[in-house]
Amino acid sequence: MPEDHVRPFRAGELARAAGVSKDTLRYYERERLIAPPRRRANGYREYPAATLRRVRVIRAAIAIGFTVRELGEIFQRRDAGDAPCHDVRALAGEKLERLKFEIEELTACRSDLARILRDWDRRLSAMKKGSRAGLLEALADARAARRSENGVGDLSPREEREKSTRGLRARRSALRGRSASK
Repeated sequence: MPEDHVRPFRAGELARAAGVSKDTLRYYERERLIAPPRRRANGYREYPAATLRRVRVIRAAIAIGFTVRELGEIFQRRDAGDAPCHDVRALAGEKLERLKFEIEELTACRSDLARILRDWDRRLSAMKKGSRAGLLEALADARAARRSENGVGDLSPREEREKSTRGLRARRSALRGRSASK
């Protein structure tokens, strides 16, 4: 549907135009990302034409890592007349830093897995048919040795990410506090 669509959308029309489900629209309503639609006499929900743009903005922001909660806070401020552009920029910068960190983690994981597979291939070629090679045990031993060499505690990669995310949240909270005092 063209961007210059002026008549209100019914839920199914809006969902199709935006490439989402009607359930997604209801979810966005519950999370206050889009305004509740007007109800027609027959009970159908009717969304203003501008809602299509908002849903597309939401989808684009989610695709680059914004959370529904973050978008809710941003839209609440925007709808109240604030211009949280600097905060949006700061959040996007954090998303980029997080992405860089995750790429580094994935690259290291790929290298580790390639090294592990080479080790396993050596083990398998040297063993007698029918005997255990202890591949998974070797994996655990290698991981423990690597963590010891790197001075890393017993945090899993997921726990490390969560620890890092807590730091990002603290910085974001400080940013919000700074912008609220302006």
